[in-house]
Amino acid sequence: QVQVEESGGGFVQAGGSLTLSCEASGSIFRLIAMGWYRHAPGKQRELVARITSGGSTDYADSVKGRFTISRGNAENTVYLQMNSLKPEESAVYYCNAYVYTAVGAWDNYWGQGTQVTVSS
Repeated sequence: QVQVEESGGGFVQAGGSLTLSCEASGSIFRLIAMGWYRHAPGKQRELVARITSGGSTDYADSVKGRFTISRGNAENTVYLQMNSLKPEESAVYYCNAYVYTAVGAWDNYWGQGTQVTVSS
């Protein structure tokens, strides 16, 4: 089993910053990628940012230049630095870990989510 745990959500005023943290642990043979998604009421879950084991990153167009995803010193840890937050970015933010659990076996694992609320 693989566990994914997020932290760092909260309440911030528009224009403010927050940093989300995520750690994946358990039966991980090798990490493929980790990413952050968000789900706002009435909207579909969307990719915010993703980073591969090789360090390649991918961002939603709406967050480019404001959000930064990075890997921590600890293996299987990622951070999402969010700057200049907007009220419409209020959502539950989920961490995803895409891993090999054994040679030739891979799967996606999700955290429970952390609420980010941006007030206007």
